[in-house]
Amino acid sequence: MSGGWRTDRVGSALRGENPTVLRRLDAGFAVIGDVQFLPGYSVLLTDTPAAQRLSDLPKRKRLTFLYDMDRLGEAVEQACARLDPAFRRVNLEILGNTDPFLHAHVWPRYEWEPSDLAGASVWLYPRRNWHSEEFALGPRHDELREAIGTELDRRTRDI
Repeated sequence: MSGGWRTDRVGSALRGENPTVLRRLDAGFAVIGDVQFLPGYSVLLTDTPAAQRLSDLPKRKRLTFLYDMDRLGEAVEQACARLDPAFRRVNLEILGNTDPFLHAHVWPRYEWEPSDLAGASVWLYPRRNWHSEEFALGPRHDELREAIGTELDRRTRDI
């Protein structure tokens, strides 16, 4: 997967040009991660291009973004648990240390992870995991994409 959409993830999602988009949600876009060394890794992108942090959104939109993060987290949890019996949990993070737009990470965690990393932050995984073709998002992740999308469809706005 190549393309200029990586330089403007939010804008490309708004224009319908971001190939990682799973679903349009109420305050953003559920996307599958570019790397899949933890299968099911997903990200919630804001739909407000100028928002760099959660506090840049009006209060109601903040709450909607957090609701969407919960919805994506639950969808990843259900899909990954169904596809891999070693699924353990999801970790949710809003960091904003690298990319200048509001986004939330949804990291599935598994029993098969190396013991020295299983209880640690995913950011401690080796750099090769982030750049290796072995873990790059591709057609082999279509079933996973479909499973997460289906779970998102099951979770309608209930607040």
